[in-house]
Amino acid sequence: MPATGRATARSWLIWLAAVTVYLLAVFHRTSFGVAGLQAAERFGVGAAALGTFTVLQVGVYAAMQIPTGVLVDRYGPRRVLTAAVLILGAGQLLLGVAHSYGLGLLARGVLGLGDALTFVSVLRLVAAHFPGRQYALLTSFTAAVGYIGNLAATVPLALVLDGAGWTPTFLAVGAITVLYTAVVALRVRDVPAGEQPPAREEVRPRELAGQVAEAWRTPGTRLGFWVHFSTMFAPNALTLLWGVPWLVQGQGQSKATASALLTVFVFGSMAGGPALGGLIGRRPSLRMPLVGGYIGGAALVWAVLLGWPGQVPLPVLVPAFAFLALGGPASMIGFALARDYNPLTRVGTATGVVNVGGFVATTIAALAVGVLLQVTGGNFRLALLALVAVLAFGTVRMLVWWRRTRTHLFLAEARGEELPVRITRRRWDAALPETPIVAA
Repeated sequence: MPATGRATARSWLIWLAAVTVYLLAVFHRTSFGVAGLQAAERFGVGAAALGTFTVLQVGVYAAMQIPTGVLVDRYGPRRVLTAAVLILGAGQLLLGVAHSYGLGLLARGVLGLGDALTFVSVLRLVAAHFPGRQYALLTSFTAAVGYIGNLAATVPLALVLDGAGWTPTFLAVGAITVLYTAVVALRVRDVPAGEQPPAREEVRPRELAGQVAEAWRTPGTRLGFWVHFSTMFAPNALTLLWGVPWLVQGQGQSKATASALLTVFVFGSMAGGPALGGLIGRRPSLRMPLVGGYIGGAALVWAVLLGWPGQVPLPVLVPAFAFLALGGPASMIGFALARDYNPLTRVGTATGVVNVGGFVATTIAALAVGVLLQVTGGNFRLALLALVAVLAFGTVRMLVWWRRTRTHLFLAEARGEELPVRITRRRWDAALPETPIVAA
């Protein structure tokens, strides 16, 4: 990774070509958020079966996070991004012609696979082409471009679907995605001009499994996993699938209004991400208090939304969605924890482990909402309690590992090690053994 100097215009063009793949991936990922009602009619399925689309897609994404890092190390980000564009386009083309439930599921699974290959690949290119001091900035820019893809999958996609219909819409976006493969192949390069690509060493499965296990045993990684689990799933579940059905069928809003309301999540994340990132960059000690504040606020928001008698008015929905949108930026704190509490050689693996957390929670929540809708005959007030249950479970596990991570830090301090964050011992911290134990 270049540590000094300035990035060239060529590096910016490479990043632009690569980050467009991420934009496409986020667009495809969130396209079901406004297409859920049409999908239920097209495939003739109920709420539980509809939830399976998101469960499968997000499950594939989560399962591929650690293998994606291995693939990028082995074959380079350009090849992985090229494969990602082809897979994304193929998945959307397949969805466009699918009429059966099984074929529709296969299409969303293929999309999940292509989506999973993008973000890690783009960040690896950033690390290779930009100075280290610009890495955090380019990471924020990358996420912001992804939100543009999310925005395109709300009102614009809803209007096109209503006008052109299912098959022409998804065939068109699938074809555009496949054609973009040429841009990636011609413009993206793994390393700056004049540098030799790094040697590609074969990864032994046993060594990889050991590295993943070491990352998982690290208390800071486990804390990051549960932070990610608890913060990002609710906005994901609403924007990926259940937002429009709840607003239309449960709240009596028009499809156009429901699609517009989903843009609140996009703009909230775009505004909150840089602000939160800048704050925790200056004050790392605020990371867990900010997570706690978000979780407490989210619990209050759900109490208002689900306890409101009758239809929730727009002046309440908009700020509620804006607050919930901060779950995406708050989940980035999990990656900061993975970086701080793991050696450099294991940070990539730990980041992949943390990234699994939020998508596992999204999978569980999306499926649970669908099942409860099926069981209760479409009662969204009861079905969305599944999100509250997942939030409560994740919060309990996060608190457990927050306490254990603090104990780990106190032991490290007793051994004279340098700490990533200085903390003050409280009465509720676990008692330390008289002889400090060396952590694995």
